[in-house]
Amino acid sequence: MDLTQYLAGTLKSLRQARGWSLSRLAEETGVSKAMLGQIERNESSPTVATLWKIATGLNVPFSTFIAAPDTMAPQAYDPDQQAMVITPLFPWDAQLHFDLFSITLAPGALSESTPHECGVIEHVVVISGVLEMYLDGQWQTISANSGLRFAADKPHAYRNSTAQTVHFHSLIHYPKEKSRG
Repeated sequence: MDLTQYLAGTLKSLRQARGWSLSRLAEETGVSKAMLGQIERNESSPTVATLWKIATGLNVPFSTFIAAPDTMAPQAYDPDQQAMVITPLFPWDAQLHFDLFSITLAPGALSESTPHECGVIEHVVVISGVLEMYLDGQWQTISANSGLRFAADKPHAYRNSTAQTVHFHSLIHYPKEKSRG
């Protein structure tokens, strides 16, 4: 099964397990009913930002949609044709409540993130290049071998204003009540 089929099936299963209609899922996630239906039918791949909204609305880790437990090797999720590529390094850890991702951001790319649920903390460590992060109303620059920890339950964004790809790791630490789905 490819990643987009897995994502589509996972979304549909999570929605049905809750007994939710597409309308209810749209209310909970802030994603349109039409878009959710297209994702479930594997007719459209959500952006990273949209997938975060869905994960937040369902109260599941982001990696739930891109890393099947023990059935396939982690794959890169690339809905924006290489603008932002996310590869799970350590998908959802139920004991420690985190996801760890390797992320590349193409030159000139911008990825805006809506707030995650209350209590989510993100740790970003730049491996190579220069990453700009929008937090608390201002842009901050993070160079290679540096990091930043922040509350991810507020709007934030990632930007690469340089001509070189930025590579960074993102550790997402979830509140204790988070479950795999």
